[in-house]
Amino acid sequence: MPNYFPPSELPINGDGSAFHLHIQPQQLADKVILVGDPARVETVAAHFDSREADITNREFHTVTGTYEGKRITVLSTGIGCDNIDITVNELDALANIDFNTRTEKQQHRTLTMVRIGTCGGLQPFTPTGTFVASVKSIGFDGLLNYYAGRNEVCDLKLEEAFCKHMDWSPLKGAPYVAQATPDLIEQIAKDDMVRGITIACGGFYGPQGRQIRLKTQDPLQNQKVETFQFGELRICNFEMESSALAGLAALLGHRAMTCCMVIANRHTTEMNTNYKNSIDKLIKLVIDRI
Repeated sequence: MPNYFPPSELPINGDGSAFHLHIQPQQLADKVILVGDPARVETVAAHFDSREADITNREFHTVTGTYEGKRITVLSTGIGCDNIDITVNELDALANIDFNTRTEKQQHRTLTMVRIGTCGGLQPFTPTGTFVASVKSIGFDGLLNYYAGRNEVCDLKLEEAFCKHMDWSPLKGAPYVAQATPDLIEQIAKDDMVRGITIACGGFYGPQGRQIRLKTQDPLQNQKVETFQFGELRICNFEMESSALAGLAALLGHRAMTCCMVIANRHTTEMNTNYKNSIDKLIKLVIDRI
């Protein structure tokens, strides 16, 4: 018998759409671009040749259309790994659960999900304007630790090396290291994006080492982060969603990766607040390559 998912576990709206995203199954393309800012959905969709759906609920704004013959869905997630938990689980449900019978479909549908975001660079070789592809993501948020099978999709050796290097406090919860889909990295990053490790933080201020009025638990955190190396990989950037996306996608059998434009460099203390005019170049690269 196929798995049955009751309303308490999988809420479905009266119009047959996913509870938070408000998307109906037929409105979801196999190629999905994820952005944080709802306003950035329009920046992506402006490149589309046609549109078939435009749905908004809370921070989740979705447009599905076509670009040069490719059917693409662009969706805003808002900020944080908690929103990625909602987004990826509901996208998978739309693809792989029959909403009429509330049972899992016999044939698995694989989604390709590419997050386009902004980030803080952590190395001298990641100045503002750099495009970074997250080969591996260290999750400070702890989200993947709530799911069975997390060890099978995580880089446990990197986790161990990182915790030892950082003298990691158990009060923060265990970090996890999720891996982007290798062939998708090759497809999207090509030779014009810096590849490295990304840290996905559970907040913008303290978790990323910022101190305003509140002091951080480890004032040397960012210095330790900048000097960590695993094989040929260095930690290139901070952002807030990549680990949950890569980890959940791997558990659910989807392809996923994150690529970000550096808008602040913590090493040089520079910040570009007018990045919205230049991120369109990264958007164009992704929709051409996805």
